[in-house]
Amino acid sequence: MLGWAALAAFALAACDGAAGEGKDCPAAERAKSVSGFCVPRYVSLKRGSVYARRGPGKDYPALWVYHVKGLPVQVVAETTDWRRVCDPDGAAAWVHRSMVDGRRTVMAIGGGTTALYHQPKVGGAPSALLKSRTLAVLGPCRAGWCRISVDGASGWTPGDRLWGLAQTPQCR
Repeated sequence: MLGWAALAAFALAACDGAAGEGKDCPAAERAKSVSGFCVPRYVSLKRGSVYARRGPGKDYPALWVYHVKGLPVQVVAETTDWRRVCDPDGAAAWVHRSMVDGRRTVMAIGGGTTALYHQPKVGGAPSALLKSRTLAVLGPCRAGWCRISVDGASGWTPGDRLWGLAQTPQCR
């Protein structure tokens, strides 16, 4: 049986950490952050209505409201309760930690459509085509390709066709 401390640590990881984050993030880097996860890192918005604020607190004015559940955002700074995030448009704002989820999502980018292939290589007919700005759940990535799934379709696509993978801060 898990103790309360272990349950609390598990809950924090479920709410705020991306699956597999520890693989790419040295323990020394994780130790520098409030949450114990690397900064920058990617998370997704947990709800369909998330206030983006000027600073880390409810006393700061709301700049806008995100209306896209599952939107991938990049955490670039954090306090105990707040995360400064960059969105796919390059804007930055603070959101409460309860509004983000460790589930990794990505967004199709670029003009036109993004093809999904059965194997991580170009060739053959695509298994599906995604419109630009379509959200997808991120699976494993290897050799510049990522497996994603959306609405029952899944396949491999080049990572450069996805927003939500860059290691450097993505804010303007």
